[in-house]
Amino acid sequence: MQTVLDQVKPVILAAAIALGLSVHCTQAEAAEQQTALFAGGCFWCVEADFEGVDGVTEVVSGFAGGMVEDPTYKQVVNGGTGHYEAVEITYDPARVTYAELVHLFLRSVDPTDAGGQFCDRGESYRTAIFAAPDQAEIANAAISAAQAELGQRIVTPVLPASAFYPADDYHQDYYKKQDLILTRFGPRSKEKAYKLYRAACGRDERVRELWGNVAPFVGG
Repeated sequence: MQTVLDQVKPVILAAAIALGLSVHCTQAEAAEQQTALFAGGCFWCVEADFEGVDGVTEVVSGFAGGMVEDPTYKQVVNGGTGHYEAVEITYDPARVTYAELVHLFLRSVDPTDAGGQFCDRGESYRTAIFAAPDQAEIANAAISAAQAELGQRIVTPVLPASAFYPADDYHQDYYKKQDLILTRFGPRSKEKAYKLYRAACGRDERVRELWGNVAPFVGG
């Protein structure tokens, strides 16, 4: 006589198989994700640019390259930590390659400026590519190609991969948040404050001047 347990066993087995397949697929997806670490001046702007790239699954604003563990935003912008404002980009290499990301990055900044970016001056706003050993050759080749295309010396360095420290939640997705802050223009949402800042800082204007039609994140 078939027991209740005998009747339930096939259901349990099927559920276990389904769960195993789900876990395997999730692990495979996680294993496929890779990261790139770029410093391009204001991290709000770099985050906003790269979150729209096909194949990019996440962009986190933070700090890299310095000597202070888990620094605050105030510590970094005040100087002396050695940190750059940076973004950690998580991407699917089946949809976008590291070489393509570096190509886009170099054409989204002013890589000829060693003292900061646009209106933001100082060490924390310098550009850099923080590369793992298997990324460094690709990054250096991309810089050589960009320099030949631009016809000017590129000062953006390729530095060894560094510990990345995410900034606090206030700075994440700043460019699209709706909470109000007080600006010199009065109360504005972070989204509107970001647009005003980006325009006033001259980022897109300078990138367009340098790169023209190949600037990937600048409108016509």
